[in-house]
Amino acid sequence: MQYTIEARALTSPSTLRTVIEASDETEALSRYVSDSAAELVSFTRPPRGAESIATVKKEDAVFLVRVYSA
Repeated sequence: MQYTIEARALTSPSTLRTVIEASDETEALSRYVSDSAAELVSFTRPPRGAESIATVKKEDAVFLVRVYSA
């Protein structure tokens, strides 16, 4: 299954989108964090069907990340 990852730096209005092939939202986020050389700060996985939300730190920036099926 494909998941869309939307990442936005908390200090910037622009959003970066990435599509990742994974078995679930957790795996998609894990791959995104690994590929981005980032650090997962927090992760919230709501009931099925809703998007997952995470906070990721990369270098000196903090990103709000949304994960949902593509």
